[in-house]
Amino acid sequence: MNATAISDIERARFNMVEQQVRPWDVSDERVLQALFDVPRERFVPAPMQGLAFSDIELPLIINSVDTRETMLHPKVEARLTQELQLKPTDCVLEIGTGSGYQAALLARLAQQVTTVEIDSRLAAFGAENLARNQVQNVTVETGDACSGWGNTEYDAILVTGSVPAVPDALKYQLRVGGRLVIVVGQAPVMTAVRITRNSAASFETTPLFDTLIKPLRGATVSQFKF
Repeated sequence: MNATAISDIERARFNMVEQQVRPWDVSDERVLQALFDVPRERFVPAPMQGLAFSDIELPLIINSVDTRETMLHPKVEARLTQELQLKPTDCVLEIGTGSGYQAALLARLAQQVTTVEIDSRLAAFGAENLARNQVQNVTVETGDACSGWGNTEYDAILVTGSVPAVPDALKYQLRVGGRLVIVVGQAPVMTAVRITRNSAASFETTPLFDTLIKPLRGATVSQFKF
């Protein structure tokens, strides 16, 4: 790519992919192309747009209200997407919509995405972003999906917040052959894992990488109230 012939935004996007994402073991060309195709700057809250391609978590401040949620690092979003091993025919469940950007990435690689957000303000923000960017194969729903969502089985499930332990209900919402990617643990030690459903009652867990992200809202840490 000729860096002198592209805009500052496209240069920043190119640098994000080449300097942050690709060195973080993201090599799937379909995922890398999705990062170029989905305009991350259009999913970032307006005051944060200048930081859309920075290697940081961005606070999701909506209409001057801090939702206490964030957009993940671009490299983490990309790696989680890659580890789902999506196929064009896959139906995906995402738990934790946030800005809608992660769902838009998934939608480039799968047939249909259902994304569930517990915070109605974020659900509306994500839905608006997806509609404005003409992402038509994502359905945004509002509710607490930390222990599953409905009765549908999915080819892939992505949880965008960490959990202290993997809820069995999520594992059993996978179709046979389906993959669940989820970050497990408590600060400061968390690990992203992929759980594959090999048969009706058989699951295989593959550790992927260490990271540190915010807990999934609604996920129970212990029996005590803080």
